Amino acid sequence: MLRVTRLTDYATVVLTVLAARPDAVLCAADLAERAGLEAPTVSKVLKPLAQAGLVEGFRGAHGGYRLARPAAAISLIEIVEAMEGPLAMTECSLDDGLCGISHQCGVRANWRRINDVVADALRGVSLAQMLDDAPLPPSSPGAKRIAARLATV
Repeated sequence: MLRVTRLTDYATVVLTVLAARPDAVLCAADLAERAGLEAPTVSKVLKPLAQAGLVEGFRGAHGGYRLARPAAAISLIEIVEAMEGPLAMTECSLDDGLCGISHQCGVRANWRRINDVVADALRGVSLAQMLDDAPLPPSSPGAKRIAARLATV
């Protein structure tokens, strides 16, 4: 099964809370309450998000966090990579030579192609779009649609 980690999912939820209030600076406790998460979990996801330049932190009595740039300018690939590192479906999708059979592997190029398609799909969805219940794009002939719906915050 391919899935993002729970912390990446939580990071997306926290970012959508911030995106819904672009002019507000929210402390970790407020973010936790609005996101329905525990405060330590929110604090844990905010650190890599800040290191990646997705959120800005402010200290002091009225400190907290806000998005570092507009939600429309933040893609899901940035969120995933902030939390998990570079996207790699397989070991060889990212680096050469880490796999013991790479010299005789016949599927490596296809895994890289799949990796690129997934990365492009994540790159094509902005944080702003995650706030909306956007209509599904038309499917290609013969494609099987997976029933899914974006959660609202």
